[in-house]
Amino acid sequence: MKTATAKAVLARAQKLLEKSGMTFDELGVKMGYESGTARRAVWQLFNKTPDPRFSTLVRLAGALGVELKDLL
Repeated sequence: MKTATAKAVLARAQKLLEKSGMTFDELGVKMGYESGTARRAVWQLFNKTPDPRFSTLVRLAGALGVELKDLL
């Protein structure tokens, strides 16, 4: 995925996260991370990951309660 596209996908995901009212920790747990690392994993996804894996985007969409196409 191109960096500009990845940034747009993560920006849409961040807006959906804000709309949901979930915290990074809650989202991370829903994505399957352990509660001790969930917040950090989601923070890194939104702030440090230039090209997230497809599988991560699938888990992100599921945790946000949307279909993958809504992120893409």
